Amino acid sequence: MDYEMDLEPTGPQVTVREAEPYHVDFRLTAVDLAFANSLRRTILAEVPTLALDLIEIESNTSVLPDEFLAHRLGMIPLNSYNCDQDLDYTRDCDCEDHCVRCSVTLSLHARCGSGIMSVYARDLIVVGERINEKIGDPVVTDPENKGPLICKLRKGQEIKMTCLAKKGTAKEHAKWAPTAAVGFEYDPNNNLRHVDYWYEQDPAKEWPVSENAAWEPAANPDQPFDYDAEPNCFYFDVESIGNLEPDMIIQQGIVSLQRKLATTVSVLLGEGEDGHAGGAEDAEMMGANDPDAYEPPEGIDGNMTAYGNGAASAWGASAQTPYGATPYGQSSYGF
Repeated sequence: MDYEMDLEPTGPQVTVREAEPYHVDFRLTAVDLAFANSLRRTILAEVPTLALDLIEIESNTSVLPDEFLAHRLGMIPLNSYNCDQDLDYTRDCDCEDHCVRCSVTLSLHARCGSGIMSVYARDLIVVGERINEKIGDPVVTDPENKGPLICKLRKGQEIKMTCLAKKGTAKEHAKWAPTAAVGFEYDPNNNLRHVDYWYEQDPAKEWPVSENAAWEPAANPDQPFDYDAEPNCFYFDVESIGNLEPDMIIQQGIVSLQRKLATTVSVLLGEGEDGHAGGAEDAEMMGANDPDAYEPPEGIDGNMTAYGNGAASAWGASAQTPYGATPYGQSSYGF
C-alpha cells in the first residue's frame, strides 16, 4: 500500500526579503490580520530598551535652557544589548534609588576654550559598573563617528551633568522606542476591496500599487467576489534606530506578545498575574461585579480632580516632586 506524505508547510511562514544592519524587510504568511497587527503594535510599543531618564545638571551656561537640553539628551539612542534579560525595571528592583542591576550612569562635561564647540552624543561617557560591556553606549552610526548633536558652546560656556539611563518601553515614552518606523501592508492589489479609493477618472493610474503587489497575483475583475476571503499575507518593513538589531526587535516583540497572552490565559483560568489562584477574588476586590463600578464617586464635579484634592494635583500644592526638591544651583529633571 502506498502512502502520500503531505509536505506542505503548516503554521506561520516568514520570508526575509531584505536584511541590513539597521533594517529588515520580510513577509509573514499563514496568519490572520489580528495576529499580524498585534505583532506590529508590540514591536512599536512593548519592546524594552534603554534611554536617559534622569538628568542632574551641575552647570549649564549654554544658550539652551536646562529643560530643553535634558529633552535632547533623552532622545539620544543608547545601546540596549540584552536589555530585556540582563536589566531590571527600576520600579521592580530591590535597591533604594538605582543600582547596576537597573540603570547605567553616564556623564557629560564639555567646556569651550575658544571659537564654537559642538557637543555630540559621543561625548557621553559611561561611568561606573554596568550589567554588560555594551549596554548604555550612545549609538553612533554616522561616518564622522560623532552621533547626534546635543548643543553648541561659545568661548567660556560649559555644560556638566550626570545622566541616569533606565529601562522602559515606548508606551511609556517615545524615547524608549526601538524602531524609527514599522511599515505594514496587506492585500497590495486590493483584491479583498478593503479600501475604496477616491478617483477622478481611472483608479489604477491615480493609485499605483506598491512593490509588494509583485508578490501576489491580482484578482480577475470578471471573477465573482468572495465575501468570505480574509488576508493571510502581510509585509513588514522594520527600521531600527541602532539600539537593538532588527532581528532582536522582532524576537523580543514575539516574546512580549507571548507573555501578554500567557498572562491573559492565566487570569481567565482563575489565576492571578503572580500565578496564585484567586483571580475571581481579585476581580471582586476591583469591583468587577459591581454594577456601579464605573460611576464616578459622589462629590466629583468640574472643580474636582480624580485624586479628590479639589483642583490640586496628586502631589498637593506644596509637596515635593517624585525626584525630590530642586536646590538652587543644581537642577534635576526626570522625564
